[in-house]
Amino acid sequence: MFDLETAIDTAIKTWSVIHTPFLAPDGVMQALGTLEQRADVHGLAWGGYPQAERCRLAIAPAALNLEEHRPPLALVRLTGNFLFDPATYGDFERAIATAGLDAGDYGDVILLGERGAQIILIPEQVSLLQEHLKQVRTVAVTVDLCDWSELAVAPPQRKSLSTVEASLRLDAVASAGFGVSRSKMSEWISQGLVRVNWQIVQQPRHLLKVNDLIAIRGKGQLQIQDIQVTKKERYRIQMERIR
Repeated sequence: MFDLETAIDTAIKTWSVIHTPFLAPDGVMQALGTLEQRADVHGLAWGGYPQAERCRLAIAPAALNLEEHRPPLALVRLTGNFLFDPATYGDFERAIATAGLDAGDYGDVILLGERGAQIILIPEQVSLLQEHLKQVRTVAVTVDLCDWSELAVAPPQRKSLSTVEASLRLDAVASAGFGVSRSKMSEWISQGLVRVNWQIVQQPRHLLKVNDLIAIRGKGQLQIQDIQVTKKERYRIQMERIR
């Protein structure tokens, strides 16, 4: 179990950079928030690409330059024919767990459709995954180390959006921001696929506010930038979509 205070104490006592396991997005934000409140240490989060959700932290005394000490990561590809048995994020994560890896051992899972997936993980765990992960669902897979130039993630794209809605309900605003029907968004929310400020929210009626961040795995993020009430008492919402 990762303990932030222990990592901070170790970094200070040894005057060195400490690399954490992978943390979930809310854990990353909480840890960085704690580090920002201290003058003696600082931290850097890195998950393999700028918009990565699951990241490792580098924690060090404030005098050390963390840009030169990003947490080491490895990129592997799980290759199989998923044409007739498509696999979800959860399917790949269950296979990784069955192979013996903990949640802190790996970062983002990047789906490649019928071809498989890419996994970002701690370098020391590559051999374990190669040895023990042989199947996802009913599909036989191979695990190969990839060069980072093969990472199947495009540079982040930002798009400003505006919508007028009768309410600030999550299902209404998110459906407009992500360009899907309200019924589909309500289904995703009920299934636990939608997070607000990195916390899973399963109530479509959840009310949003300025600066809220809506994230849907594989679909990107939506930042609420401004909310104005119109003359007809509706809500004009300015958003930025990141994917």
